[in-house]
Amino acid sequence: MERRTTMHRDWLATARTLSEALPYLQRYDGKTVVVKFGGHAMGDETAMARFARDIVLMKQCGVNPVVVHGGGPQINEMLTRLGVKSEFASGLRITTAEMVEVVEMVLAGVINKRIVAAINGQGGRAVGLSGKDAHLMVCRKATATTRDPDSHIEQVLDLGFVGEPVRIDPSVLHTVLQSELIPVVAPIGAGETPTETFNVNGDTAAGALAAALKAERLLLLTDTEGVKDKAGTVLTRLTAEDIARLMDDGTIAGGMIPKVRTALAAVEGGVGAAVILDGRAAHAVLLELFTEHGAGTLIVD
Repeated sequence: MERRTTMHRDWLATARTLSEALPYLQRYDGKTVVVKFGGHAMGDETAMARFARDIVLMKQCGVNPVVVHGGGPQINEMLTRLGVKSEFASGLRITTAEMVEVVEMVLAGVINKRIVAAINGQGGRAVGLSGKDAHLMVCRKATATTRDPDSHIEQVLDLGFVGEPVRIDPSVLHTVLQSELIPVVAPIGAGETPTETFNVNGDTAAGALAAALKAERLLLLTDTEGVKDKAGTVLTRLTAEDIARLMDDGTIAGGMIPKVRTALAAVEGGVGAAVILDGRAAHAVLLELFTEHGAGTLIVD
């Protein structure tokens, strides 16, 4: 009797959750959501399958997901296997002509097709693309500077074939999204000349694509629960003013700075809102979109 009572409670809880999801399902019906998939979850087969299932469910519920992925650890592994030595300047990797070929092979080949296969394996219909397809993402060489600790003089760093998007043509994504297909985009960009290929940061690529698509949401999946205050508590909602203040006092620091800047730039570019959330958490994407409490840190203009 106790077991049947417990099961009854579970059924009721499930029914209540489905019922409470209705207004959120209606809100995102027909809307585009760009999801940046990366971090340790991408290297775990169970987490990959769970993520793929959630993406298929989104599509089935009328949402138009666009998946953009990274692949830093996998690139490092392949470079090591091929004996390609990495060079760094002030902690930033220099992407040589030889290296960008490996980057393209790993991102647009191995990783992209793994994600496509995972989505297809959950009953979806995914198609793999890169920023080089149909002029989707045209880039210029990214610039970076460093300050000499002694002279305090800023020096420009040449990072090689690291790019930043300057022109996005989302027409190929619009065509795909009008079908039952789910686009999976590798962050490889074309240059102004046909022979140029650029390695683009996955978060940067996702933010640029989300802005060009005027997406309802940009979800940046990371290896942390969101933006935290100095006490380690996740901040559930941030505005541009909040972000400026938290960066000034050092609360937002390190690797979280570029993520927050990418999210804010996307929102300023026309995205409804951006969310930084933990990709390791089970069903984080569904919790963010279809529940009242959401997940991670919501960033609005």
